[in-house]
Amino acid sequence: MLGRIPPRASGACAAVLLAGCVVGPNFQRPGPPTVQRYMPNPSGATAWARGPGGEAQQFVYGAPVDAAWWTLFGSPELNGLEDEALRANPTLNAAQAALRQARETWLAQRAALYPTVDFQANATRAKNSQTIAPPLNSNAEVYSLYTAQLQLAYVVDVFGGVRRQVESAAAQAENQRFQTDAAYLTLTANVADAVLQLAELNDQLAQTMAIIRADRDSLAIIARQRQSGQASGADVAAARASLEQAEQLAPPLQKQIDQQRDLLADLLGRPSALAPTTDLHLAEFRLPRELPVSLPAELVRRRPDILAAEANVHAASAAVGVAVAARLPNVTIDGTLGGASSAITTLVSSGNSLWSIEGGLAQTVFDAGALRHKELAARAALDQAMEQYRVTVLAG
Repeated sequence: MLGRIPPRASGACAAVLLAGCVVGPNFQRPGPPTVQRYMPNPSGATAWARGPGGEAQQFVYGAPVDAAWWTLFGSPELNGLEDEALRANPTLNAAQAALRQARETWLAQRAALYPTVDFQANATRAKNSQTIAPPLNSNAEVYSLYTAQLQLAYVVDVFGGVRRQVESAAAQAENQRFQTDAAYLTLTANVADAVLQLAELNDQLAQTMAIIRADRDSLAIIARQRQSGQASGADVAAARASLEQAEQLAPPLQKQIDQQRDLLADLLGRPSALAPTTDLHLAEFRLPRELPVSLPAELVRRRPDILAAEANVHAASAAVGVAVAARLPNVTIDGTLGGASSAITTLVSSGNSLWSIEGGLAQTVFDAGALRHKELAARAALDQAMEQYRVTVLAG
């Protein structure tokens, strides 16, 4: 025969059971891809070309990727522009502000796990009509009344609905964190791409100007030869046509350079009038000999877009628990502690104290299926988030 459980022990057990009851699915992190390559026959190196900087680069699978990856190009100019963009780019700054907002929203939601306590104090000076019963024991018609009280309100999270809301807010904050990481990667990649394209265009313009100068010298030589009878008019016309063709190449290149400088200024958070004027060339950069390549299983734990999609799945999973808990009883506890007196000095005396405690339970009896359909909608949103996660992984 089992012994009788002491009342205090049974109450403690009930509290533990209630605290541990959380309805809805528990989030399970999606498993990583099982494949270990991106192509049927992966290569160990890049293509190569003759000339300076044409050596093949070796792929190092599973090697870590430095957060400041652009430093591998060995360009102080690029490093300085990247640092400036990380400080002043408005898109990145906006993403960081959104991250702070998401974190504060999560912390505000987390406060719902604890009771709220409000303090109220009132002072009244009044005179009653003689035909109205006086509100004080002294039967005074003119009186002062002072009240002060603490009010406590607490939602007992019996089924974990509040905890699921906190979990969802935390997942949304994680999603914003990964979106901020994505903004960081996008910005640094765009800056590096803009700088390298600008250097390439500068090289093309320099080569074009060298060709123009050579064609001008050639035209001058052929013109003198024409005067001495050593060249024909057709030779002069051909040389002039070659020069004009070369001169037509310079303006479009200069336009592309100006556009690229404007793009770089935008990435740096500068107006176009203050665009960088540094004359960069490809010879100032070096290619790293080794290229780190993340394996698929590691990539899904590093790419911010995949991690953001995973956080969306987590938030959708917690939202299902919130919807399930909304269909179950809601338990609340309210309490008041304070005092009321005609004099401030006796406000907290034992005879003037007041208190109350109240427990409540609310349960929806009929809502034409609204809560049930909200739960089904939350489950459909979870399925959608899972499929969107798969799409993101495959694209990544």
